[in-house]
Amino acid sequence: MRAPFLFIVISLLLSSPFSSSTLLSITKGSSLFVEKPNKVLISPNGVFSSGFYPVGNNTYCFAIWYSQSLNDRSHTVVWMANRDRPVNGRHSKLSLLKTGNIILTDAYRLIVWATDTTTTSLAQLELYDTGNLVLHTLEGEILWQSFNSPTDTLLPLQPLTKNTMLVSSRSQNNYSSGFYKFYFDGDNVLRLRFDGLKVSSMYWPTPWLQPWENGRSTYNNSRIAILDPSGHFKSSDNFKFSAADMGTGPKRRLTLDVDGNLRLYSLNEKLSAWVVTWQAKSNPCTIHGICGPNSLCNYHRKGGRRCNCIPGFKMKNHTDWSYGCEPYFNLLCDEEAGFIKLPHLDCYGQDIAYFPNQTFERCKEKCSKDCNCKGFQFKYDRPNGYYLCYTKALLLGSSEGIEETMYIKLPKSNLSSYDKPTQELRLDCSQQVTTPLYRNYKKKKENSKVKFMLWFACGCGGVEIIGFLFVLYVLYRDRQRSRATEKGYLQVGSGFRKYTYAELKKATLNFSIEIGRGGSGVVYEGTLSDNRVAAIKRLTEANQGEEEFLAEVSTIGRLNHMNLIETWGYCVEGKHRLLVYEYMEHGSLAENITSNTLDWKKRFEIALGTAKGLAYLHEECLEWVLHCDVKPQNILLDSNYQPKVADFGLSKLFNRGNIGNSSFSRMRGTRGYMAPEWVFNLPITSKVDVYSYGVVMLEMITGRSPTGTVHAMDDNGGMEQRRLVTWVTEKMHETTGNGSWIEEIVDTAMDGEYDKNKMELLVRVALQCAEEDKNARPTMSKVVEMLLGHENDEFEKSSIPCIIDRATNESSCS
Repeated sequence: MRAPFLFIVISLLLSSPFSSSTLLSITKGSSLFVEKPNKVLISPNGVFSSGFYPVGNNTYCFAIWYSQSLNDRSHTVVWMANRDRPVNGRHSKLSLLKTGNIILTDAYRLIVWATDTTTTSLAQLELYDTGNLVLHTLEGEILWQSFNSPTDTLLPLQPLTKNTMLVSSRSQNNYSSGFYKFYFDGDNVLRLRFDGLKVSSMYWPTPWLQPWENGRSTYNNSRIAILDPSGHFKSSDNFKFSAADMGTGPKRRLTLDVDGNLRLYSLNEKLSAWVVTWQAKSNPCTIHGICGPNSLCNYHRKGGRRCNCIPGFKMKNHTDWSYGCEPYFNLLCDEEAGFIKLPHLDCYGQDIAYFPNQTFERCKEKCSKDCNCKGFQFKYDRPNGYYLCYTKALLLGSSEGIEETMYIKLPKSNLSSYDKPTQELRLDCSQQVTTPLYRNYKKKKENSKVKFMLWFACGCGGVEIIGFLFVLYVLYRDRQRSRATEKGYLQVGSGFRKYTYAELKKATLNFSIEIGRGGSGVVYEGTLSDNRVAAIKRLTEANQGEEEFLAEVSTIGRLNHMNLIETWGYCVEGKHRLLVYEYMEHGSLAENITSNTLDWKKRFEIALGTAKGLAYLHEECLEWVLHCDVKPQNILLDSNYQPKVADFGLSKLFNRGNIGNSSFSRMRGTRGYMAPEWVFNLPITSKVDVYSYGVVMLEMITGRSPTGTVHAMDDNGGMEQRRLVTWVTEKMHETTGNGSWIEEIVDTAMDGEYDKNKMELLVRVALQCAEEDKNARPTMSKVVEMLLGHENDEFEKSSIPCIIDRATNESSCS
């Protein structure tokens, strides 16, 4: 009996490429090396393994995976330390330092990940039977554990808390962070959210229902959910489910898949395959962003999900549906437009405006005259007995089992050519290729050269200095090689390009065309090697460490919103720190206010777009970002005068788990726009940006700078000076009930051509944002809600007007 047993054990060991040399723990001063992929940590029960896992050609991540291979000989990864910053296949290692800190270093000692732990006690890194990688002292104190920082998978007994979230992978072959998130929202409810390149939206539970209508509770703020080994999942918001094969036995995992669906899997040991035993969405077409913009989604149980382009559009990237479709046509603003009807299509979010009690022709006319309108939804509101009109800036939708109807805006000249069924499109997987990271390693020759120089110095005496200088040259040359190597993997890890200082110096003609200047640096116009015109900012604070700078620009590269300036790349060489942005044709808001190029409509759109961009920074992105310097110079305008907030990210990054830490080493911002918290040394929160936004809006409305003073008449008929906020407030109270106060404060460049109701709304919102007491200021998302809620012309002058809830068509007043 013993011989067959030994044969089975040996066969199992040989079947896994990671099992020929295993460890139970790592102690202080020891390391795991990427050149030794067979040397891995393994849990005592043998279920889990941890080590360097290949994610591409010569590219690795430190990961945890199920030791048992599947029927295709692949392994199931459940956690990664550096999913967005893979390391080289040579000279990379994971080390447990004597200080108690675990660091993952790439070639030439660049730290890409660390636990940031310290201890004077003896410590070891161990992989538990649960799949939890734990750093603990010999006394049992846990210093760090992988269960507290999940990637896309939740294992049994691993809690999901208010400080953690699951983030999907980008694709089946790309383990970097994707577009979907599973987390506890601020109202204590578990949610699934799509965070795309341009838009963000919640799609589970049913977004148009209240939490209690979805069977959720908002009253338990403990915010914790857990999957037990028997397949039962329970959350503090009263959400729970059970696996179809519930009971002890199968290995299980809860994974947020690349398509945005949350699924519970059980391992079929006989088939060596994972089986879905529960999923959040039975119809994948209801998952936002699944087919990208300008597309249709259809789902059939036998055929699965199918993506097609809306008539008049073509597939943008034949290997990735997340890019959606792009138009065949180029519809000019003054060109006559037509519309085609698409039944069973609902485009969620991205409403330009909401118009109640409209006729079809009036709704059609509103979209025709709006250059930004891509189509409109026209639906009957049964409770109120009239039709609703929603104009859309972006077409993101679903077409399966939907009762709504969309009307798509196309050139009228060839409308008939688009009015036909779309051809079914499928991904062309043959074009999917893996781009290897650039590696250019050569064997180091320093030791032999140094020895040669030492022997030569002993023989010749007088050439010690030459030998010393030669060694310095060799070290400098290898440092330059490491920088060239960094360029490849940082480009893959961060998603945007690293430029050399020489490239940017050439692009800007030796930094000769200055287009802007601020406290953190000077901005120059430049033309990149691919002929793109860019704005290149040369930072003056060059004392920042290289690793700190790289960590921050990596975060900036993951922030994507239509009202945030897009970052194309960066440069870090010696003392040089530069950022490369997209170029804005119309410059800054400051330039346009003084040049009188902004009419009322443009100013209102700038106020709304700026609020959306700041709301994304404060509340929607993975790491909360405080701008700390909101001013007209940092609000740039594109060719359509759409605003983009610039200079964000390098001010202050807040991790969601440490939002209470609001310490700043110095005051930040610009005089006239800074909130009182800076002056009185109070805790700094996102409300400092809200205050600055309110001041900027008042400046845009009045045309007066807050850095100066406004002359006003005192009680004795004389003239005295007032701050801008104080002056506007006094004007409003002096003539309450009389519309003339608006005329007294509005910029004379508008010649009285503006909507007085909306102007009063914007003034009141701006004054509320500029309140001295930060608790009296609204959040930026509330500002967006107030501005969007009043696209109709109804207005209550006594207070901020009522907000119309689209889901219930009920109104509420604040």
